[in-house]
Amino acid sequence: MPAAPGQPGPGGQPGFPGQPVPPPAPFPPAAAAAAADQDLPGWIPPPRSSPFEQQQARPATLGRRLVARLLDNVVVVGLSAAVGVPLLLASIAHIDGKIDAALQSGENVRVWLIDGTTSGYLGIWLATLLVLGFLYEALPTARWGRTLGKRLAKVRVVDIEAHDTPSFGQVVRRWLTGQLLGVLVIGIVDSLWCVFDRPWRQCWHDKMARTFVAGES
Repeated sequence: MPAAPGQPGPGGQPGFPGQPVPPPAPFPPAAAAAAADQDLPGWIPPPRSSPFEQQQARPATLGRRLVARLLDNVVVVGLSAAVGVPLLLASIAHIDGKIDAALQSGENVRVWLIDGTTSGYLGIWLATLLVLGFLYEALPTARWGRTLGKRLAKVRVVDIEAHDTPSFGQVVRRWLTGQLLGVLVIGIVDSLWCVFDRPWRQCWHDKMARTFVAGES
């Protein structure tokens, strides 16, 4: 029923018999942009095109990973040498003592280079190498996601799903897999696998632990 002349019709406009009600004013573009910025109900942000843009971390470059690995190796070798060199000198002194004793006996005596003493020294050095590697690589990675070398190279190990520091179990599995592959003399293949892997550039030990090495800005 049309409103009487002079009386407000629908929408607050004056009503006249037989006159259509004008449409409401369009939403100003500036107000629409402000509503989008304020995340008002009904506004949905456009999806991002790249899957990496939706993540918090991107795979680190191969150059950074190589620098981090070299720095970590220098630290581990230096620490293991501090223990290994005294053990090596003790082994040499032990073998020299056996040779001198054989010469003084005047008999034809076979001198073994590997015996209970030298094999014990070797076992101590190998155990020290494993302990140092675990303390230097596994524990800092479980706590901060990176070692000293990774920190200097600005890379870190993250969980492939959460893109955050991996759990202690993941770190131990990652470290043990790398050590086992190194003992089996296929560690070089494990290390080079990240060159061909896509999209996360994972090595075999990363795939076992569901982690990847991410770069930091």
